[in-house]
Amino acid sequence: MDKDEIHLRRLPAPHADREFCGVDFLPEDLNEALEETEMRVNKTYSCLPAEEKGIHIINIRAIEDIGYDQHESTLLNSLSKNPDADCKYGLYFRDGKRKVDYILVYQYKKSSAGRTVTRRAHYDSTTRSTKQEQPLPGKGVQLETGESEPHMDYHEDDKRFRREEYEGNLVEAGLELEHDEDTKIHGIGFVKIHAPWNVLCREAEFLKLKMPTKKMYQISQTHGLLKKINSVIQKITEPIQPKVAEHKPQTVKRLSYPFSREKQHLFDLSDRDSFFDSKTRSTVVYEILKRTTCTKAKYSMGKGEGRKKEATLLNKRRKCGKYGITSLLANGVYSAAYPLHDGDYEGENVEPNDRKLLCEEWASYGVFYKYQPIDLVRKYFGEKIGLYFAWLGVYTQMLIPASIVGIIVFLYGCATVDENIPSMEMCDQRNNITMCPLCDRTCSYWKMSSACATARASHLFDNPATVFFSVFMALWAATFMEHWKRKQMRLNYRWDLTGFEEEEEAVKDHPRAEYEAKVLEKSLRKEHKHKETDKEKLTWKDRFPAYLTNFVGIIFMVGLTFAIVFGVIIYRISTAAALAISSTPSGRSSVRVTVTATAVIINLVVIIILDEVYGCIARWLTQIEVPKTDKNFEERLIFKAFLLKFVNAYTPIFYVAFFKGRFVGRPGDYVYIFHSFRMEECAPGGCLMELCIQLSIIMLGKQLIQNNLFEIGIPKMKKFIRYMKLKHQHSLDHEEHMKKKQRYEVDYNLEPFAGLTPEYMEMIIQFGFVTLFVASFPLAPLFALLNNIIEIRLDAKKFVTELRRPVAVRAKDIGIWYNILRGIGKLAVIINAFVISFTSDFIPRLVYLYMYSENGTMHGFVNHTLSSFNVSDFQAGTAPNDPMDLGYEVVICRYKDYREPPWSENKYDISKDFWAVLAARLAFVIVFQNLVMFMSEFVDWIIPDIPKDISQQIHKEKVLMVEVFMREEQGKLQMLETWKDKDKKKGENCNNHSPRLSRSHSGSLSSCHSYPLDV
Repeated sequence: MDKDEIHLRRLPAPHADREFCGVDFLPEDLNEALEETEMRVNKTYSCLPAEEKGIHIINIRAIEDIGYDQHESTLLNSLSKNPDADCKYGLYFRDGKRKVDYILVYQYKKSSAGRTVTRRAHYDSTTRSTKQEQPLPGKGVQLETGESEPHMDYHEDDKRFRREEYEGNLVEAGLELEHDEDTKIHGIGFVKIHAPWNVLCREAEFLKLKMPTKKMYQISQTHGLLKKINSVIQKITEPIQPKVAEHKPQTVKRLSYPFSREKQHLFDLSDRDSFFDSKTRSTVVYEILKRTTCTKAKYSMGKGEGRKKEATLLNKRRKCGKYGITSLLANGVYSAAYPLHDGDYEGENVEPNDRKLLCEEWASYGVFYKYQPIDLVRKYFGEKIGLYFAWLGVYTQMLIPASIVGIIVFLYGCATVDENIPSMEMCDQRNNITMCPLCDRTCSYWKMSSACATARASHLFDNPATVFFSVFMALWAATFMEHWKRKQMRLNYRWDLTGFEEEEEAVKDHPRAEYEAKVLEKSLRKEHKHKETDKEKLTWKDRFPAYLTNFVGIIFMVGLTFAIVFGVIIYRISTAAALAISSTPSGRSSVRVTVTATAVIINLVVIIILDEVYGCIARWLTQIEVPKTDKNFEERLIFKAFLLKFVNAYTPIFYVAFFKGRFVGRPGDYVYIFHSFRMEECAPGGCLMELCIQLSIIMLGKQLIQNNLFEIGIPKMKKFIRYMKLKHQHSLDHEEHMKKKQRYEVDYNLEPFAGLTPEYMEMIIQFGFVTLFVASFPLAPLFALLNNIIEIRLDAKKFVTELRRPVAVRAKDIGIWYNILRGIGKLAVIINAFVISFTSDFIPRLVYLYMYSENGTMHGFVNHTLSSFNVSDFQAGTAPNDPMDLGYEVVICRYKDYREPPWSENKYDISKDFWAVLAARLAFVIVFQNLVMFMSEFVDWIIPDIPKDISQQIHKEKVLMVEVFMREEQGKLQMLETWKDKDKKKGENCNNHSPRLSRSHSGSLSSCHSYPLDV
């Protein structure tokens, strides 16, 4: 037993002096009822049983204050049990019986006059509920003499006062509290909260939590051939199933019903300790913490005019200020609030718990090939996080067929590259096609055969199979969405969420701390105008400056992204011109690849940096809007962050796909930027290869650096920094360092849970890479699949080992993210249609094959797409400095465009071939878009959102529930009829007695008639 852990009791006799020789007494002005309550509370909330302490009457401030030395305290420790082992190192109260459901953390300053009283102590509910000014048992009691009173910052005094009032209100709400300031983390105090059975029942009824009843029913199983197929599949997939009880297929299910205290007999209460699991208990406590408020503030240490102003502010706050847990956290009254993890996940002699099981069967890279134990994840973290990992698992599974088809398309391109006539013509040295310079003056003429490698590589991604793959991916996206909806309904049925509505949660959703503060500020401004109302709220006029800032800020950020992309374009143009001066032929031949690769790497670095910046800016813009509830805040934050990150990630890709090479002009009349830089052109094989390079590097770079290295490296770095700080602190106190940490101390050192928005965001951006430009990069699903296999285990490890346990949140779907996914799926159809028709050469090849080819083959296609230019028509100062670089004088050079030749009457004008190809391209976009959209809607229509077996089970549950209540009502009616018959018979027997005997037995007669009422 620690020397600071002496139990607090009050003397039975009154004492005039409350302080004597370092001994503190509790106040004596309580009435008898409160004394009885206090006796009960002291018995319930004591840190250790009184028999173990041996001290029953006084509260000793510190043992050394009354003469005990270290040797004697060591003797006391040797005579008592280790309290930390009794409470399983923080998982239970000091009595070892009551489980810790929630933790509040606060910072305190030790008094310079002496040590604070009893570090680990119980909470006295009677004192706190009646007199807020009385000191908390187990907490520091200030000396009353003015000379010895230590100076304390009035802000700290205000925080302490709010904590005392708030904790008193929590006790009045039925919660049980216990303090602990004797921890290894100096200056940090912990409040342990336990919800007793009656509070859990009350809140479960209020929250309409569905709990399992005694009634069990058989889940309908498949029959015949389907049953055999399912059994074969189960045997095949048995090695990849996680070894957890929750993942085994169930044949029976308990009927669930919203908990009701009046119908407790319906529920399976055989084991009350496990009826409400730790997730549910923490959710219940958190709901109480949110709605419990403290309305007072105390600035007791101010002086003079400052004190008067503070008193005025205090009076105003008492009128209109309420502080729930969110406000108290925002104002620094508490520094953290979180539920505890179930225990350790590694080490020797670790008791089995859900956290350890999750770490072994889910949060380990060695089990990457196994299914996720989604039911156990939901049991431990709640429905919202369970749905995220379920969605991520479904998405990863659906990437498997997409990856296989993408690999087949890529292999088809590899197999047919030697049979591709256009690339063979470009690589043929005998064609001797001389191309016009790529830049002014410094660039010279070049042979088309020098771009042979680029042309052959382009065929790997620009072939007829790419069109099929685009159609396939559009249908894949629609199928994925439908498959997820069906999976979601199965989970809703399994997790008893079929009757749950988000509107119910919205009603109970409490205002955010920042919103309450703004309303308070508005109320204070209106007080002097005598316009105060009972309930203030923020209107659009109050938020107009924030809306204006949001609009201007988002426009500025989008403009910044465009400016950076434009800067990279300038870099590409200037670097290409500089490399063209290279004296080595190899340097000149690799100009295009070098410029493209370096520019993409610059884009990648900028995208990663701006992603972090835009995330912070989106949060700030959302905060100044002051949304009322957490749900509104999350939805607005998601919208802003997705908009900014979408523009940031895809703007460089959109430029290469749809703008590069479209506005270059022609030789002799080029388009210039700043009158100095000529717009860059696409390669002779088209821009699709450059689009593929751009997409692959940005996608792989973001996944490797941002999603994986950042998620692994940054938490490890933060953890190392915290470890070094604690090591420095512990070096000052070796004895404290040798103690084993409590569970709440260990969890306090973990990272706080920041929400699922970053996790969803990176997957949504990846989904865009997989679907939006898949026509240019068929291997995108494969790389996404490989990334997600790692991502699932990485996120799982982070949730289990690196983060504090989040509060479980009920949810029946993934919310706004589903609408974003559907929007991306629709947009992908349109973008792929434009990529195929405008970026690739698929449409020009079809037009040539069916309109211009003489023999029905692609021979002559390259020559058909090139126009001629007479070098004498160059503008002054734009001709090559070395016209004899190829060894001969060039008269006519070629460039890629559909224009009239120089010997035509309308030389260099747009030719009719251009308009034919443009019409075909637009027609393809319209046909492709409508056809694929129709097919997607058909897939959406033909696949029901709710599986047939699940709809049957839901209907069966409703029927069974009606039967249960009908039987209960019939039982009640039969019981009432039985009571009536008994009452009637007893009444007849009583009437048969004589009047004297009736009078003598009046008690029994009255008892007869009162019997039904007593029951």
